[in-house]
Amino acid sequence: MPTPPRSPRSTAAPQRRPQPPSPRRAPRRPAPPARRPRWGVRAVTTLSVVVLASAGIGHAVMTSLDADIARVDPFKDMKNRPQAGHGMNVLLVGTDGREQISEAERRRYRLGGAPCHCTDTMMIVHISEDRERASVVSLPRDSYAVTPPHTDRTSGERHHGHPIKLNAAYAEGGPQLTVRTVENMTKVKIDHYLEVDFTSFMKTVDVVGGVQICTAAPLRDSYTGLNLPAGRHTLAGGQALQFVRARHVDGASDLSRMKRQQRFMAALVTRLTSSGVLLNPMKFRDVTRAVLGSVRADKGFGTDEMLDLGRAMRNFSPSSSEFTTVPIGRMAYAVKGVGSTLKWDPVKSERLFRALRKDQPLSVQRPPGAARVVPVAPQQIRVQVENGTRTPGLGRRVDAALASTGFRTTRAPVNAATRDVKRTVVAYDPRWDRSAKSLAAALPGSELRVVQGLGPTLKVIAGTDFARVHKVRAEETGQGESGVVRGDEVACG
Repeated sequence: MPTPPRSPRSTAAPQRRPQPPSPRRAPRRPAPPARRPRWGVRAVTTLSVVVLASAGIGHAVMTSLDADIARVDPFKDMKNRPQAGHGMNVLLVGTDGREQISEAERRRYRLGGAPCHCTDTMMIVHISEDRERASVVSLPRDSYAVTPPHTDRTSGERHHGHPIKLNAAYAEGGPQLTVRTVENMTKVKIDHYLEVDFTSFMKTVDVVGGVQICTAAPLRDSYTGLNLPAGRHTLAGGQALQFVRARHVDGASDLSRMKRQQRFMAALVTRLTSSGVLLNPMKFRDVTRAVLGSVRADKGFGTDEMLDLGRAMRNFSPSSSEFTTVPIGRMAYAVKGVGSTLKWDPVKSERLFRALRKDQPLSVQRPPGAARVVPVAPQQIRVQVENGTRTPGLGRRVDAALASTGFRTTRAPVNAATRDVKRTVVAYDPRWDRSAKSLAAALPGSELRVVQGLGPTLKVIAGTDFARVHKVRAEETGQGESGVVRGDEVACG
């Protein structure tokens, strides 16, 4: 027989008679109403649990990845190494690795031919001791180098030190000879070695959702298949590989390619720091898995180092990263049996590597609003200003602002044929594309427009969006020297 439901007020205990209040105690207060949930406390508690759980997941993921990384020992039996400095130095080596890419992708991205088993790119990445700055120094693969004594990894033959191109050190002695040669040339102690191939590069770009780059002029390279019109583009993995590998876009060849690689890395830092990838444990796991899934690293580059780098990257911003190339003293330096090489400037390169050893910034930190770096000095650029609006005097204002920044304006602004221009236009002849890029940097948000036959005088059609002219300056030029740029100086817009 079913038990009848109980009354809401249970009679299990007998009711007590009311007692007079004790003279020593205050009267008992009525029971307070039910408390509202303490959402603030609960939210903090939940957040703490999530953060702790995320840290646990991150460590577990890193540990599992650590076990899957292919290992090399580039520091085996190395003696007389440079003295350790402050911060961390990673030798980042990009290798061919095209055999890991499908046949269809090889055809699409022009990766035919046999792999060269050599280094395609080489950079020293310095992470400051306070983990708030990254300095990236590109080492040209055609740099003149002299190897230390070593054993050829293919023939087993013992070699004395001899001249080579820097990228040939990998073919002769693998990671170990590469590290030894770089340390001998720079006197910078390498703490970790990371070897990335085409596959891991493409996967990394794809997993972050592509990387945005801007170009003032069309970029075409028949060797890699790169074909980008002027403007803003979001490159997926395959296109990004074409962009950083292209060597036949202009006459500067490898030095121009390294500039594009530096600008791409700056854009990648911007993408990582602005997309929340580094703050999301699962996204961070996916990016790390893509990067480390097909790389080789030294035995000391483990879980703790990966987490340390991840924490450091969370504090980065585009202005926290700086990029440069080793200053070149002699271009086309001919070496018997080696060919045409690039010889480093001994004074400037020593100054650069001394800064790395001392954990110092490579560039002077400029305050917000300081001049942006551009490829052509404003004093070399002639400009005709047109007022594309119905605002009286706008043309004169723009002309005066450009002139005060150094541009060679005509000092005779005119009204444009169209008076309803909203976005300021920089019109240019394609033969003066570098000048157009420099002028557009002084007018952020402006539209670059190619006009065949316009000639050397660029045209600015001021729109209603015009606010002010930003200061610009030419990058340090010197023979083969690219200067130092920060990530925020080369980002789009």
